[in-house]
This record gives sequence, C-alpha cells and structure tokens, in this order.
Amino acid sequence: MLLVSKCHFLGHKKLLGLILCIVLFALPFLLDQYLGRAWVRIIDFALLFSLLALGLNIVVGYAGLLDLGYIAFFAVGAYCYGLLCSPQFGLHWPFWFVLPLGALLAGLFGIVLGAPTLKLRGDYLAIVTLGFGEIIRIFLNNLNHPVNITNGAQGITLIDPLQWQSISLAQTIHWGGIEIAPVHYYYFVFLFCTMFMLVVSSRLERSRIGRAWMAIREDEVAAACMGLNTRNIKLTAFAMGASFGGLAGGLFAAFQGFISPESFTLTDSIMVLCMVVLGGMGHVSGVVLGAILLSVLPEILRYAGPLQMTLLHRVWVDPSDLRMLLFGLALIVMMLLRPKGLWPAKHGASTNAPSENTEPPAKNAQHG
Repeated sequence: MLLVSKCHFLGHKKLLGLILCIVLFALPFLLDQYLGRAWVRIIDFALLFSLLALGLNIVVGYAGLLDLGYIAFFAVGAYCYGLLCSPQFGLHWPFWFVLPLGALLAGLFGIVLGAPTLKLRGDYLAIVTLGFGEIIRIFLNNLNHPVNITNGAQGITLIDPLQWQSISLAQTIHWGGIEIAPVHYYYFVFLFCTMFMLVVSSRLERSRIGRAWMAIREDEVAAACMGLNTRNIKLTAFAMGASFGGLAGGLFAAFQGFISPESFTLTDSIMVLCMVVLGGMGHVSGVVLGAILLSVLPEILRYAGPLQMTLLHRVWVDPSDLRMLLFGLALIVMMLLRPKGLWPAKHGASTNAPSENTEPPAKNAQHG
C-alpha cells in the first residue's frame, strides 16, 4: 500500500513538473499577446534579479554575512562583458568565454572584499560592504581620464548581444505565424541560467560547505571550536555569491546593449537584499519568489494613475509617488504578516528550538 501511494505521489509530481514546463515555455508568448511586449521584458528582468538574489542568498542566507554592496559584483560582470564585447576597445570576444570570465573576476573581487572584513560582523560589515559598492560605482564613473576605460558617466554602448557564429539573439524571426523577438530569446536564456543556479544553490545547501556556512551563521565561535576554518569558509561564501552576480551582470550587458554606472546604485543593492529577506533567507525557492514579486509588483502599481482617472476622474496623487508609497506599504504588510519571509526554509524555525522529546532537567531534591 505504501509503495502504491509513493508511486502515485511520484506520478503527480512528474505531472506537475510537466505542466510547469509547458507554462514557462508559453509564458513569454502569452504575455506578448495579451499584455504587450513590455511585460516580457519585465519578466526577463525578474529572472535576472532572481540570479542576483540567489547569489546574495549564499552570503546573507547561508553564511549570515550582511552585504549592502552586492550590486558591485553585478557591475564588475557587466563591465567585463561590455569592455570585451563592444567597440570601446575594439574587442568582440565570444560570449561563452567572457561570461565565465566575468563570473571569475567578480569572484576575485568578492575575495578582495571579504579578506579585510573577516573580523567584522553585523552593522560594521554592512557599512564596509556599502562603502565597497559605492567605491566601485565611483571608479566606473571616473575611469575616463587620463585614459578612457569605462567612458565615465556616458557608459558603454553598442555592446554585442549573445551570438553564436551567424546566429544572434538580437534578430527577430517569424516562425509558424509567431514573431520571436530578442526578448523571447533572452527569456529562455535567463530561465535556463536561473534554473541551473537554482540547482547549484540547492546542492550547495546540502553540501559540506553549505552546512559549514550555516554553522558559522548560527554561531561562529562554536563553529571555530569544532575545527572549521571560518576564514576560508567565509571567503568562499563571498566568492561564490559574487560569481553569481558577475554572471548576471554579463547577461544584463548583453541584453541591454548599454551600461553605465547609474545602473548599479545603492538602491539596487537594497532591492536585492529585500528580495532575499522577503522571499525567505536560506530558501532558494523563496528567494526566487521574492525576486519575481519585487520585480513585478512595482510595474503593476504603475496602473495606479489610470485607475485614479477611471474611478475619480482625475489624478489626485502623482502616479510615481503613489507607486512607491504602495510598494513600501506592501513590503511593510508582508513583513508584519510573514516576518521570516513568504516561503521560509523548513529548518529555519527549528534550528534553535528544543526537541519535542527533550525532558526538563529534574529538580534537585531538598533534604530537610
């Protein structure tokens, strides 16, 4: 009987997986048909932010290291791709080489950030990482003289799209009466990368290094007493999380075709951190859910202006102000109702909780 029920469960699981694959495959075309191509682009950015959130989840969710400058690694990956695949230096290297190179370079920057901050915790670590993110942005903004490297605030333009020989993702084709645009191509590229990194993050969580990260998160002193090399383990967390950001940055540069320092501000770092906290720190599926919600919700709230015109026949509150007000209110309500995130990790609540079978210590008998 147990074997039969298990087979039914596996059958339902495969059916749900098949339905999910069909929905994900048809999603960009359905959005394009009924909501417009702008919404396909929004979903593309939601998947990019999912990559960023998965990387930051390694640092914040697994290792418990508060990082407010994570967007700097996103910038490193983006500028690595932009400089090597654009007319800026006259280089047009293949994407299959530049994307891993950007991830590796971002990982090295993660080690550079992590090495001097190993003894810092909490607020002090947050301040240092915040400063690191701003330093990277200011450098990118000023590396245009005496030698023009980043083109300063004007940014880098005409960045090569992802292409393989004569096949380019920047071209639009018509197949079977369906128009397949670049936003559709990049949707599937971003979806594949997100699913791959989702699997990598899940495997890391169950690995030896993942358990070491969580041990440091719970109690670094106890972890060190148990023989863990906390220095190397924390550096690994910084490097691994930064490499995720570097890969996402390279994909962002190829997708946009233009990058500038204004694309990598402190607000973006805080937004990615909100995605991790809101979705559920330490839970990869929750982190992806938080990234998608916080990418889509502000765009939905853009309709606040037309809604005022429909209901009140005039715009009483500026749509941009109202959008951010409602966005902030939604965040507060969500965190009040779900303080551990919308989809917290199963082990999160029971990490420090006593076992149900634990009996209280017997009181010493009093001898009179």
